[in-house]
Amino acid sequence: MANPAVDFSSDLAAAVAAAAPSVVRVVRGDRGPDRSGLVWNDRGLIVTSGRRLGRDIAVVAADGDERKAELVGRDRGTDVALLRVDPDGLAPLAFRETDDLAVGHAALAIARPGRSVRASLRIIGVLGTEVDTPMGGRLEHYIETDRAIPPGFAGGPLVDIAGKAIGMNTRGVFRGADLAVSHATLSRVVGELETHGTVPRGFLGVATRPVKLPEPVARSRGEQVGALVIDVVDGSAASGAGIVLGDVLLAIDGARVRGARDLYRLLGDKAGSTVGLDLLRAGAETSVEVEVGTRSAS
Repeated sequence: MANPAVDFSSDLAAAVAAAAPSVVRVVRGDRGPDRSGLVWNDRGLIVTSGRRLGRDIAVVAADGDERKAELVGRDRGTDVALLRVDPDGLAPLAFRETDDLAVGHAALAIARPGRSVRASLRIIGVLGTEVDTPMGGRLEHYIETDRAIPPGFAGGPLVDIAGKAIGMNTRGVFRGADLAVSHATLSRVVGELETHGTVPRGFLGVATRPVKLPEPVARSRGEQVGALVIDVVDGSAASGAGIVLGDVLLAIDGARVRGARDLYRLLGDKAGSTVGLDLLRAGAETSVEVEVGTRSAS
């Protein structure tokens, strides 16, 4: 008689064996402990976590061969970094569609932070929809498992029990949340990084700090805090639109602004677009239109 527990255990081991050749060790030189990465394609592109990565990087393949890595680019908004190495002998990781993925499905975080492959069993806990990140990035959707990933697992894949990748594990997008960045987001970001070396982010050109709004304004807008402009960059979008020191940013296209984090989030994918700003100037509310500038987010 078949033993379901033994069969499940065998399936997990087979999943690790299927994914392991495509999982690499990323050596960060003097920037701290090693992490993991995944082989993206047969041209030597490696995807990993970009947090605290540095530039003196090497990649150790599944067979133990170490090769120098070029940092193609990284995007802090999604915690994705793209490396390039000699592709000889590397096996690209196979991804799966996630339309039929459900909360409660079993999954495995796979890593190679040391000499051998490692695995951590998890359960899909959250299937998130599109979300803007604090550093101005955008996730088409994301996957959250039931517990924190172990050290060294960031940059490695989350796979199903057939060994096909669901996403890249990261702890660098939202504070206190370990996520898997989906294939849809990885594909978009990798394309931008390979082409441009960075992902353009919207840039207004102001420094702000939170400020309490006057009571009549707070009452009419249903918001207690705005973003006081304390610096304007010469030649920036804000400067061109006539924003000055002492203005208080209230909203961008109707979405409230309370500080720098809101600016990152709301302007992240607006580079080159025209947005409407609600301001408080000398005690009076006013509105201006601004063509958002661009800055590198690498």
